[in-house]
Amino acid sequence: MNYRKVLLILLALLLLPFTLKLRAEDFGQGQSLFSDIKAHKVGDILTVIVSEQSRASHKVETKAEKTHKVSVGGGPGVGPLDFISLFGLDSDAKNTHDGKGENLRNGSLRARMSVTVVAVKPNGDLVIEGSRTVGISGDREVLTLTGVVRRKDIAPDNTIDSYLIADAEIHNTGRGVANTAARPGFITRLINWLF
Repeated sequence: MNYRKVLLILLALLLLPFTLKLRAEDFGQGQSLFSDIKAHKVGDILTVIVSEQSRASHKVETKAEKTHKVSVGGGPGVGPLDFISLFGLDSDAKNTHDGKGENLRNGSLRARMSVTVVAVKPNGDLVIEGSRTVGISGDREVLTLTGVVRRKDIAPDNTIDSYLIADAEIHNTGRGVANTAARPGFITRLINWLF
């Protein structure tokens, strides 16, 4: 009798993890009971570590010089109007252009945000999408991210670095007093647009 009770308890303990997985509706997905939980299906959440730096430099220099000289003369007039010369022309032109331009841009963005898997491609890659809004003292910063992730690039702690995301689109926009104060005034923008 004791053996039957021990056998039933042992059997119940062995079947308990499978019962829990079945209730979680994740049974048969190819996931081990003891593996790390990683995003793998639509609706799963993935943490992205955004660390982007960009630097661009563009320099243009042009120099041109052109000299033009024309000199044409004519003789004295003929007949009763001999005191008027027939024609005469003297022209001297010089054109010099020296132009320089330089454009230097630096950008840096660091953040940590969670995104949602919105689709799974036939090859198993995950299409992700998400946004994060932070409001401080009336200012609002919105960070949006979309892209495609390979499952093998996801770390065991369910995170991925932003440089591993294919077709990544990362936008950081802001509204509020700080962003408005940094924007040039209307007159300055009008002058920049005209010239």
